[in-house]
Amino acid sequence: MLRIIRHNFALKALAVLLALIGWAYFRLAGNAIVPTFEEHLTVPITAVNLPPELIATYADKTATVAILPKNGEPPIKPAEVKAVLDLSNRAAGVYNVPVQLVAPNVVVQSLSPASVSLTVSKMDQKTFPLAVHYGGQGDVVVSHFTLTPATAVVRGPTETLSQVATVRVDISLSSGKAKLDAMIRPVAVNSAGQEIPDVQVVPNLVRVQARFLPGTAAAHGR
Repeated sequence: MLRIIRHNFALKALAVLLALIGWAYFRLAGNAIVPTFEEHLTVPITAVNLPPELIATYADKTATVAILPKNGEPPIKPAEVKAVLDLSNRAAGVYNVPVQLVAPNVVVQSLSPASVSLTVSKMDQKTFPLAVHYGGQGDVVVSHFTLTPATAVVRGPTETLSQVATVRVDISLSSGKAKLDAMIRPVAVNSAGQEIPDVQVVPNLVRVQARFLPGTAAAHGR
């Protein structure tokens, strides 16, 4: 009898050990910690909830954020993260507004800048005839061009709008090009030809149609 007990004891001990190992495995597997890695993103800063007659101008255009996805969640796509400035109930004036991060299922490790200094100004607008600016190195002349539309509306803070001298469309001349039919962005510039930031040009694209002649052919035709 004692011999049977001793013989079965080893089997029973092995069975208990295997049971403990199995229990520990399933216990730990159910609570396993999936390692997560910190993500560093650069996202644009956007002002929201501002009445259409007002415009916000600020120097900080992007925010740098370090985030950790929550345990078990997939990595965050940059498009899912937004940095916003809530300008609800703001009148014209100067403010320092906290940057709010909009992102699902993340832990924010750091955010820079944490706030943005900005100016809220009254929006004004003015209509300008479109001008054409030619560039490039081509030995060609323009025989004909049309712009559709021929004017553009510039919207922006009153003090910034006063700096706009003209709204131009840049056309690059090329010797191998006989005609052009393209949508080109008009640019508001000052008297020195420099683009003016923080204004909106409507429409944002203009159809440019032009025909070119070789410079020598044009000279012989005169």
